[in-house]
Amino acid sequence: MKNDNLIANKTFDFSLSIISLFVQLKKENEFIISKQLMRCGTSIGANVEEAIAAQSKKDFISKMSIASKEARETKYWLRLLDKSEITKISTETYLIEIEHIINIITKIIKTSQESISK
Repeated sequence: MKNDNLIANKTFDFSLSIISLFVQLKKENEFIISKQLMRCGTSIGANVEEAIAAQSKKDFISKMSIASKEARETKYWLRLLDKSEITKISTETYLIEIEHIINIITKIIKTSQESISK
């Protein structure tokens, strides 16, 4: 992984934190939302990695758009976990980080789309 790729690093680190959250949730016998979070929360970084290896600018935008969708789904499950109060685990730091990730990915997509239009 490139050390200078902010979004690749952020999404990798976020995936690690989601894995830790998954383990904590399973210890509390929460299996449904934890599995959803594990799938979409770790998928963000995987799609960013695929985007980095894209064959074209359109392919890059497509992969980053999938990463954006996965990030938004992750935010949904985190919010649901928070509001449902089925666990005492705080989701605040996860929600803050996923919001940063969504903002960065959105900017990357918009900038890339603008560069195609020129």
